[in-house]
Amino acid sequence: MTDLSNFQPIPDAILRSLAQPIAPNSPTSGADVIGLIPAGGRATRLSPLPMSKELYPIGFQHLPEGLRPKVVGQYLLERMRSAGIRKLFWIVRSDKWDIPAYFGNGSQLGLDLGYLILGVPFGVPYTLDQAYPFVSQARIALGFPDILFSPPEMFQQLLSHQTKTGADVVLALVPAKAGQVGGRVGFDAIGRVQQILEKPEQTDLAHIWCAAVWAPSFTQFLHEQVAPVLCAYASTGAMPERELPIGDVIQRAIAAGLHVQAMPFPDGEFLDVGIAENLAQAVQYFAAQVSGVEVAAEVLGKEGQPFQF
Repeated sequence: MTDLSNFQPIPDAILRSLAQPIAPNSPTSGADVIGLIPAGGRATRLSPLPMSKELYPIGFQHLPEGLRPKVVGQYLLERMRSAGIRKLFWIVRSDKWDIPAYFGNGSQLGLDLGYLILGVPFGVPYTLDQAYPFVSQARIALGFPDILFSPPEMFQQLLSHQTKTGADVVLALVPAKAGQVGGRVGFDAIGRVQQILEKPEQTDLAHIWCAAVWAPSFTQFLHEQVAPVLCAYASTGAMPERELPIGDVIQRAIAAGLHVQAMPFPDGEFLDVGIAENLAQAVQYFAAQVSGVEVAAEVLGKEGQPFQF
């Protein structure tokens, strides 16, 4: 049973941002962008689950039919939509057909959704490369469907910064909290990324990345990085010794001379609801808002007041 006694407050910036209305198909620089959503994991940190973790209900929404659950993955779709990104590909394992069954073609959210089947379970770069034939000439927005983040306009700002700087990759950075797992990033005074450490046991790097946009140059670089392993697997069945993190590929791109830019969000935050304790916090809070139950002190805001949605 999950221990709820050590809850930390759900970041209030995330909760405020999730409450803000989303204007469908906003006319922004995202019109030429394709969103990629990797969903090839097995949710081992949450298993067993009766559905894909991307469909776990954590919030609620008001539809014409009345109050209805809102699943984890919808928050990312809405964030991309608010940046003007209309075309998105989910890349899923072959046993995750509940995701396309739920979201369909995306028309209910004002989106055009497509679905690709994961080829090999060797890590996120291989998952993303499954989309290569369809997206090689497009700008890409990468989001993780089990991550809630703030500010809500993160993708708009990333796309604008990529256009302004001409960077091959732009990473969204938020201040790292103690014990928070993810890719830590070091960058210089002009925002050029120097180092990415994937889930380090100990580091002085103070920022963690949670989303990205990139140009076709990085899509091609990623494709060339995974191709030798895929060819070896196809011809001999040889498998890599470990999964390849996407942060490692970005680090290789830096070494190869690609321009990787950091975009820090000093007040930004993210919450990984693929971790049971974080998921429990989110479910408890959203349920309390609907039922009228008094919200426990552990999930109140920094000032001890209920968050507003």
